[in-house]
Amino acid sequence: MEKLSLEQLRSFKEQSDLEVNLLQDSLTKIRTAAARLENAAAALHDLSLRPRGKKLLVPLTASLYVPGKLDDAEKVLVDVGTGYFIEKTMVEGKDYCERKLSLLKSNHDELTEMTTKKKHMADEAGLLLQAKLRQASTST
Repeated sequence: MEKLSLEQLRSFKEQSDLEVNLLQDSLTKIRTAAARLENAAAALHDLSLRPRGKKLLVPLTASLYVPGKLDDAEKVLVDVGTGYFIEKTMVEGKDYCERKLSLLKSNHDELTEMTTKKKHMADEAGLLLQAKLRQASTST
């Protein structure tokens, strides 16, 4: 990096900062998805404990619930994305949540490592840029 000109170094620093921000946004989205999956797994566990015929509120949206009655706690609908749902048994539904959580944790760990490396590179470029700017201002 020491061989780069001031403009190249400034451009590299800006690009690295942009990449760090994008990676941090991705980490936030992964954490949000993991929290939703953890809530779904907890809901499945809670549902499996309820007796048949139990009255409950069924969520249609995040803020709209309708009254319902539990008919069969052994079958659940799993949202697999883009509006598609698959009917699974309770055990398969719990397994799906666990596998997705494991995948998200793996992705989160990889992105955290990449973010740390990119942040270090951006910080190094920033320090080098400051040093070169100081050197340029003292030589003129």
